[in-house]
Amino acid sequence: MKQSGFTLIEMMIVVAIVGILAAISYPSYRDYVERAGRADGKAKLMEIMQAQERFYSQNQTYTANLGAGAGGLGYGVAANAAVASDERRYNITAVACAGGAIANCVALSADAVGAQANDTRCGDLTLDSRGTKGEGGTLTVQDCW
Repeated sequence: MKQSGFTLIEMMIVVAIVGILAAISYPSYRDYVERAGRADGKAKLMEIMQAQERFYSQNQTYTANLGAGAGGLGYGVAANAAVASDERRYNITAVACAGGAIANCVALSADAVGAQANDTRCGDLTLDSRGTKGEGGTLTVQDCW
């Protein structure tokens, strides 16, 4: 009587092939997820910088207060609190540019949180009112922005 089916050797070959395919595709998937997270941070940085420019045109100064209250941009409910990006992958804060006053220049920083904190290739993202972009990882600014 002839039996049909898979032998243990055939099954192990299939498992090995699936393992190889997974080992090849997982790093690409992880990179894609990190890039998508960076897009969330960059979009929120640009949105808040646009609000900063509107604030500057009306008040002739930038503000470090992204939250509520007098002199704030209205993101969030607390004054001077960090603002979460839309997908909550970054916390955005504002300070005066290095060596300058908040009246003349503001620097926004997007600090990676949660799973996005594992993105060591770009790390935290920065943008200032002069248009200077930055990153805190191992890649270049052009690669991260």
